Amino acid sequence: MPVFDPARRHLLKGSAAAMAAGALGSLGALQARQAMATQNPDPVRLAPVPSRYGPLAPVADRSTGLPLLLLPKGFSYRSFGWSGDRMDDGQPCPDRHDGMAVVGMRHPRNRPGRGRGGKHGPEYVLIRNHERGAGTPIQAPGMYDSGVVSNGLQAAGGTTTLTYRDGSWGALEPSLGGTLVNCAGGPTPWGTWLSCEEIKTDARSSTGQRHGYVFEVDPDSERTSGRPLIGLGRFSHEAVAVDPRTGIVYLTEDDRNKSGLYRFIPNDRRGRNGSLENGGRLQAARVRGRRNADLTVAGIGDEYALEWVDVPDPDLDTIAAPAGFPDVSAGDTLSGPFAQAWAEGALRMSRGEGIWYSYGKMFIVDTSTGVDSQGRKGRGNGAVWVLDLFTQRLKALFVSGNQLAAHNPDNLTVSARGGVLLCEDGGESPDDYGPGSRLIGLTRAGESFYFCKNNVALTSTQIGNAGKTVAEGDYRGSEFCGACWDPLSRTLFVNVQSPGITLAITGPWERGPL
Repeated sequence: MPVFDPARRHLLKGSAAAMAAGALGSLGALQARQAMATQNPDPVRLAPVPSRYGPLAPVADRSTGLPLLLLPKGFSYRSFGWSGDRMDDGQPCPDRHDGMAVVGMRHPRNRPGRGRGGKHGPEYVLIRNHERGAGTPIQAPGMYDSGVVSNGLQAAGGTTTLTYRDGSWGALEPSLGGTLVNCAGGPTPWGTWLSCEEIKTDARSSTGQRHGYVFEVDPDSERTSGRPLIGLGRFSHEAVAVDPRTGIVYLTEDDRNKSGLYRFIPNDRRGRNGSLENGGRLQAARVRGRRNADLTVAGIGDEYALEWVDVPDPDLDTIAAPAGFPDVSAGDTLSGPFAQAWAEGALRMSRGEGIWYSYGKMFIVDTSTGVDSQGRKGRGNGAVWVLDLFTQRLKALFVSGNQLAAHNPDNLTVSARGGVLLCEDGGESPDDYGPGSRLIGLTRAGESFYFCKNNVALTSTQIGNAGKTVAEGDYRGSEFCGACWDPLSRTLFVNVQSPGITLAITGPWERGPL
């Protein structure tokens, strides 16, 4: 039976170091180009540039034969783990695929010619979120809440675990269940996955459990406890990233115009499954010398020195937004952690989404930074911030000037070659290729370009011929999410949330910046 190989974690860590070299080299050019665009806001300058990988065209899935993606010439992909597919234990695969990462590698025991030193490559282990609300629960080794949460239904979110080796998909099994709205999360340096519930509620289920927590998922599903990491806060979590040097966990919050930026300083720095359960300090970012700094509208080059304030009660219930709180609707509430942080002068973002660690820096997405046509804050096209963990300075790296440049980026990842890739969550995003959400890359010079476009539009005949059970429909407006690389950045893994498909993309990456 395949087992997790802790000895191979060095490959994952080495990938982070390689990633840094390219990423750091591209930051200066990116900032310079974006600053120039701000000074001369020509829409053409803010539009994407032609990709060095070449134009996009429909490419057939090597698993089903369906043209699910538009990709450059030379790239191919295999789909796997569609919603409705039978998992290894016979359950139907849950839908609403979301955050995902490669968390480790396995090698078979006692099988000549395979595994360590064998002729075959390693088997990568991926853990994938399912952003599901109340419904039929995922029956998994790690179960949190078995109670009724709404209208007689149970918590239907959780995670599944997949394996991939030598261009082929392998296992598909449940790992975490009884949770709600598992949106994103992040991998840990010790080879586990932190799955985040993106829900802000004080309601308890019929068993007394509350939601809005982070859960740790082991690559060996049987070692997943289903216990919430209460110290990391109860709020509308989006994503997490861990600084491998310090063990500090950085967290984003997705709650429009009342989102904090957080970090958790663990008491236990041993870095292993369960160590975060031993408590620590939750803190929120505050701009040095300014109370309640507003980052809901970003400009290229905006830069802030951060300090951190303690959040005394990470599990505090929500609080009504105080009179005069800006840019929210009447009756809105603040999460308990954000309310405490705001009272201490903490900053606010519009909607904190993806976060990714890269050699001393955190890349952070605010998906709706900016203003809309009516002048409303926090309803723009999004931005990418970079936090230098050594200087604690936060700088706006990329701000989308219009929907062609990037339309509400969400998850992001960085390759070993230093290429920044954004998953778009802006709907159909029409362009010269037609409707469809996109995977958007950033060049070394700082321009955005289209690497991939969602082309999932399925007829009942296509679905039947492929042996799938999803509903007929046009899914091109569904978001990309969960983008991540294998440790050597030879394969890009990504999800299309609806109807729920995971894809492994390979090709001539050396032709471009990714």
